Amino acid sequence: MSKKINIGIMPQDQIRERMLAIAKGEYKVKPSDPKIWFTSMKSLAEVLSDDNRALLKVIREAQPESISDLAELTGRKQSNLSRTLKTMSGYGLVDMIKNKRQLRPVVNVTEFQILAA
Repeated sequence: MSKKINIGIMPQDQIRERMLAIAKGEYKVKPSDPKIWFTSMKSLAEVLSDDNRALLKVIREAQPESISDLAELTGRKQSNLSRTLKTMSGYGLVDMIKNKRQLRPVVNVTEFQILAA
């Protein structure tokens, strides 16, 4: 199943103005509008680096039960994965599902469409 998401790139002050306009009812969000916003191409590139996109693919295909399982699959350190997954989770790219005493990563997005103003 493919899940596509629109990603926007806009300076922080413009993102803030847009949010305020939405809150005041001055702007109505369209279904085609980006769901995730980055303040620069650089910050987008850090989150969606080649390594991180490969990580999303491993999670999607292998469906690991925990971060430690994912560490074994990828050869990456658990602390490094935790940080990366927390960042991705903050952007809504990954959900961290609590399962007993472990967190199971689940990918929310498989395709990205980037809209830069």
